[in-house]
Amino acid sequence: MKERLLELLRCPSCGDTLNLEEAVWDQGEVKEGLLLSPGCGARYPVRNFIPRFVGDDNYARGFGFQWNRHARTLVDSFNGTTITADRFYAGTRWQRADLAGKRILEAGCGAGRFTEVMLEAGMEVFSVDYSNAVDACLANHGLHPNLHLIQGNIYALPFAKGNFDRVFCFGVLQHTPDVRKSFLSLAAQLAPDGSIAVDVYPRTFKALLHYPRYLLRPFAKRLPAPLLYRLVCGAVRVFLPLSIALKRIPVLGRYLFPLLPVANYWGTFPLGRDMLREWSIIDTFDWLACWYDQPQKASTLAAWLQEAGLEDRQVHRLGSFVGLGRRPASEGSSHRA
Repeated sequence: MKERLLELLRCPSCGDTLNLEEAVWDQGEVKEGLLLSPGCGARYPVRNFIPRFVGDDNYARGFGFQWNRHARTLVDSFNGTTITADRFYAGTRWQRADLAGKRILEAGCGAGRFTEVMLEAGMEVFSVDYSNAVDACLANHGLHPNLHLIQGNIYALPFAKGNFDRVFCFGVLQHTPDVRKSFLSLAAQLAPDGSIAVDVYPRTFKALLHYPRYLLRPFAKRLPAPLLYRLVCGAVRVFLPLSIALKRIPVLGRYLFPLLPVANYWGTFPLGRDMLREWSIIDTFDWLACWYDQPQKASTLAAWLQEAGLEDRQVHRLGSFVGLGRRPASEGSSHRA
């Protein structure tokens, strides 16, 4: 943890500033220590360079298992593609040239696939995850001078509000218990004139009809993560070749291949055989291990953007529904610490 992070951190229980105690320093950062709230007496550990405002035993623990096991797979610099960077810029519609020096809150960083893109753009990145996937993100990016990692709750973010030029959250909101509450919590973090980009899985009849994961997930999510992972690996070994064969069928293939309960990116992304299989394992496990999976309508996302008082509101389709908006500059001068 960088010492300057203390300027922005606040107790998620009472909102007070936090004092650093019992700090053990390594490479110029706090490796171990305690954050103490004078207001309510709450104590939060700093462990492995990361302040922890939640424990590991929560509904996102399956994601932590997954990302620590597949820490590098989806990271562009490891897999040799630009898949993540392309999605980031196509989804947010932000221009890279405008991002250098900006503060961005990344909610649900996982192993840091999008974190890499933000760091390469020269942003100061504050990456939060509810699970211990933050450790995988640290392993991928190290003690980067522009990176702050926090394990925390999206409903009770440990920051002073109004301090971020950008807020970004892809692949996360539908996996929280209350999607609307999660979105509004993120929107409240925007500084005046700051922009947000979030996405949600689309809620359509076609999606519900064609994805057997919705039938399997109520049972699968209750399995221990290591057992579910082994089952997923077996399923991918059997069903992915069949799914690819179905996907090759002209016209009808696009409707048939989703009937098999494995993720299939053949023909979608430029991945070799081994990487295609690994991506399938990751996303199939993701489908089945998540405790909550709540797709949303485009109209619902648009309503939340309006409820948050944002301007320049847009909802567009990029596989998922992507919502964009900007906090009005007229709300006053920046609250940035």
